[in-house]
Amino acid sequence: MVFTSLNFLLFFPLVAVLYYLTPVKYRWLTLLAASYFFYINIKPVYAILLAAVTISTYFFTRLMDNTDNDDVKKRYMVVNIVLILLPLFFFKYFGALNHEVTGALHKLHLSWPLPEIKLLLPVGISFYTFMAIGYTIDVYNEDVAAEKNFGVLALFISFFPFVLSGPIERAKNMLPQFNSTRLIDYDGIVKGFKMMLWGYFMKLVVADRIGLYVDVVFGDVGSYSGSTLLLCSILYPFQVYADLGGYSLIAIGTARVLGIDVMQNFKRPFFAVSMADFWRRWHISLITWITDYIYTPLSFVFRKRGMTGVVLSLLIAFLISGIWHGAALTFVAWGLLQGIFLSIEALMSKRRKVFEMEFHLEKRWWYILLCCLVTFMLFAISQVFARASSIENALVVFNKMINSGGSLYLDITNLLYAFMSLAILLLSDFRDEFFPGKLLAFESSIIAIRYSAYLFVFFLVLYVGVFSGNRFIYFQF
Repeated sequence: MVFTSLNFLLFFPLVAVLYYLTPVKYRWLTLLAASYFFYINIKPVYAILLAAVTISTYFFTRLMDNTDNDDVKKRYMVVNIVLILLPLFFFKYFGALNHEVTGALHKLHLSWPLPEIKLLLPVGISFYTFMAIGYTIDVYNEDVAAEKNFGVLALFISFFPFVLSGPIERAKNMLPQFNSTRLIDYDGIVKGFKMMLWGYFMKLVVADRIGLYVDVVFGDVGSYSGSTLLLCSILYPFQVYADLGGYSLIAIGTARVLGIDVMQNFKRPFFAVSMADFWRRWHISLITWITDYIYTPLSFVFRKRGMTGVVLSLLIAFLISGIWHGAALTFVAWGLLQGIFLSIEALMSKRRKVFEMEFHLEKRWWYILLCCLVTFMLFAISQVFARASSIENALVVFNKMINSGGSLYLDITNLLYAFMSLAILLLSDFRDEFFPGKLLAFESSIIAIRYSAYLFVFFLVLYVGVFSGNRFIYFQF
């Protein structure tokens, strides 16, 4: 069951009604039952793994909470993190590692005792694994107390809006809300449905329209011209933004309808003026998780190395981010590129600030535009590796873009819809970035404008939306 399926459109209203009919004290139980039903509906056996991660996390965090011995507490934390990571490593990385070893040994005319194994990746395992690890570390650091109610912790790890593709939320935000006794918030419910509508627009109209073009071209890069590959390389970052951003908005809106506040996951990333600024706007829940649990501890370890320590911390943190995204060299390259871009910016930051102040560039529109374009270009370059099936495939794309032009492959009707919907999305982001509170549509105080906006977007979803592909890009991670 995914957000864009008919099953979900029947499932969620029923859950919402049951949730608000349930006595406040037991609403967490309704959500827990709904969350496991939602996950079991995808593939029942995956729920066993989800439950095992939950049991391990509950058991060891309770042990941590009941001891004052720091060494023992640290041992419990490490053991639990290892147990949580084992399924992720096995399902996500064992097959890829075994394939590489088998291939390398075959070239040397040697045998490998293990046959090549292809494993299905349990949907959402990367996301709920990070949530469980974050909670474990928070308990160890005494940022949160270990949750005594097993069911509430199980709900935190399995909450159906997040379990497939995030946002990667924190226990200190979610657990108090699951334990709260708040009454119905009508304004919050309305706001949640608005988020869901805009999320469906981003996914079905923007992302999937672009995807119809990009997927065809990247599926066979050898058959298309450099011009076509250049256009796809420009469009793909927008596809990912609308796909994951749309999913996040639907998830956040779904939670909001249920009276639960969730962190923002995207904040107009293509108006970022640097890569550091970009990563404060893109997949915020992931980057804050990496910052808190990987980059910050690393920077503390390397603190005596000065700027070299900062660079090492950035490179390792984003290398781990790349590996988290996928067990392939393409994602390693993607992560290293992000780390390199951010490291260069960190090394040049003081000089850049002096330069901007000397020539009063901070508020010059043309300078902001130039910075946005350069930032987008750097991200788009890295995304070629993220989208390519192999390093060789990515190099073919770059080679063709640089050395050959050729005629542009055109899917006129689809591209027309794609560019129209993308323009609407970017104009909305532009307004929110530079003119917040003005030219409002969904939030307009004029009823006619507000309902006209709802109907217009709803019409676009029904008429222009692509309903043939239900999967979200980040389900593969």
